[in-house]
Amino acid sequence: MATAETHFEQSSLQSVEPLRRCEESRLESGETRMRMPGPLASWESELTSIQHSLKFVVKLKEEFVCPICNGVVLNPQQNSCGHIYCFHCLQDLLERSSPSSPVCPVDEAVITPAEVFQDNCCKREISGLQVYCTNSPSCTSVLMLNQLQEHLRSCQHEPLQCSHPGCREVLQRRHLQEHLSSSCPHRREPCTHCRQPLQLSLLQEHMQSSCPEVQVECPDGCSSKVARHKLTEHRESCSEVHTDCSYKPFGCSVQGKRGSVKKHEEVAVSHHMLMVLQSNTHLEQQVEVLQEEALLREQQIQTGSVVLTGLQKQIRPLLQQSSNHDHIVSTAQRSLSRQEDALSSVQLGVQQLSRGRAADLEELEQLRKSLDAVMQEVLAAEALRDHIASLEEKLKCHSGLLDIHVAQLNLNKQHLQELEVTSYDGRLIWKIDDFQKKKEASAREQLPCLTSTPFHTGRCGYKMAIKVYLNGDGDGRGTHLSLYVVLMPGDFDALLPWPFRQTVSLSVMDQSGSRNHQSLSFRPDPANKCFQQPAAEAEAVSNVAVGFSCFISLDTLETPGKAVFVKDDTLFVKVKVDTAGLEQL
Repeated sequence: MATAETHFEQSSLQSVEPLRRCEESRLESGETRMRMPGPLASWESELTSIQHSLKFVVKLKEEFVCPICNGVVLNPQQNSCGHIYCFHCLQDLLERSSPSSPVCPVDEAVITPAEVFQDNCCKREISGLQVYCTNSPSCTSVLMLNQLQEHLRSCQHEPLQCSHPGCREVLQRRHLQEHLSSSCPHRREPCTHCRQPLQLSLLQEHMQSSCPEVQVECPDGCSSKVARHKLTEHRESCSEVHTDCSYKPFGCSVQGKRGSVKKHEEVAVSHHMLMVLQSNTHLEQQVEVLQEEALLREQQIQTGSVVLTGLQKQIRPLLQQSSNHDHIVSTAQRSLSRQEDALSSVQLGVQQLSRGRAADLEELEQLRKSLDAVMQEVLAAEALRDHIASLEEKLKCHSGLLDIHVAQLNLNKQHLQELEVTSYDGRLIWKIDDFQKKKEASAREQLPCLTSTPFHTGRCGYKMAIKVYLNGDGDGRGTHLSLYVVLMPGDFDALLPWPFRQTVSLSVMDQSGSRNHQSLSFRPDPANKCFQQPAAEAEAVSNVAVGFSCFISLDTLETPGKAVFVKDDTLFVKVKVDTAGLEQL
């Protein structure tokens, strides 16, 4: 079958009889003339851009060729002369010809808009013409003209440009999806760690330098690998980070890796307490000295204030006197000027006035002496003013020192209050805050065990402490909270009865107000080495802890029910030692 393109020479377009027959049939069916051409249908407006590249299966009839654009007529509009035009071609012709009347390009008949109407008969015939797909010969589809644009929307051979920014490659629709998803160098792929979509060429650099979820080795040399954005948090608990003993302000000089320093702090508790007491005693002595100095400074300030008040009283008359002397000097100068003028004018009477002149000179000398005395008094007043300013500066300095001493005294009082927290009645309620963070650290074995501050059964009684494993220990690891007590070396162990025989109760406190505390008790086994006298204080070694590895399940602990054990990320643990029958030293 021969192919006919819509590029035609304008030949024998005068044969308009078929068009007139169409017009007659429309008039017979009741169609009326339109005053203005109608708008293009959607399929016809979409074909405007490819109007001249269409290939018809059967050669296009001449009456279906627009005499204005020489392409197939789209949305045909018929003039009174019988010729048909494309809607958009007629619109352009009318606009270009304004204000004069346009003429038909075939027979130069005048085109009157009121007599132009839409030729639906031709439109139906043209829409049913068969045409090859514009992507032939790759696509072999043959369709009716009004179905072509719908076919092109899904034609697998339609050329389309890649939608990725920066990519200018044009591919057939059948190859586009594979290109977008797997072969386009500008496609965006999610990072395998943080799932952030990035351009493929930047993905490797992102993972090597900036991805927050990539696991990297600890820069301090521990064996852990942590996400890049958690490195700062990891350093807060890394056992390889070098740090000072937390009792450095009290004189402890131990330094080393955090793990070693932590063990040192757990072992040397008594030594550290002794250093704190010594430091506190020294600070109390300093406070007493500072208080005495402050009292002395206050007395000096009061004395200085009295002196200052007296000096101010003395200065006022001196200033007044200085003002009076200034007035006298001014008067004397004016008088001297008048006398000099008089002497100049009466040179002939010098002999008669010699005695009067001598008297005037004597009076002038006295005035000069008075002026010198006033100047000395003024200089003394200025020196006194400088001295007062110096005293005020010293007063400010002493006030600052007094503020520093008061702040140090408050700090010492705070240290004394912390020492007073130590329990001596065999009971201790231990507050564990940041519960979730410490539990996660326990699960990672970065902080497996927490130890409370020591408590005593009396002023000279047994020294003990609580140990807790937030993620469990032994049989309870990962499922239960493990709770123990441990006997520690005390100052009065040599005077106490051994082995330890007192009943011990451990509790996890209910914070709902219902007092549904979880409690377990045990009575020591005298044969167990855990209850024997701990090693000497110098060795600073506690006994093995005794208690319950499965004290309470983690589900019960963290899930609110009849009791709320964890509230505001805080857990309270209580220990009570039965001191009945225990003789106090």
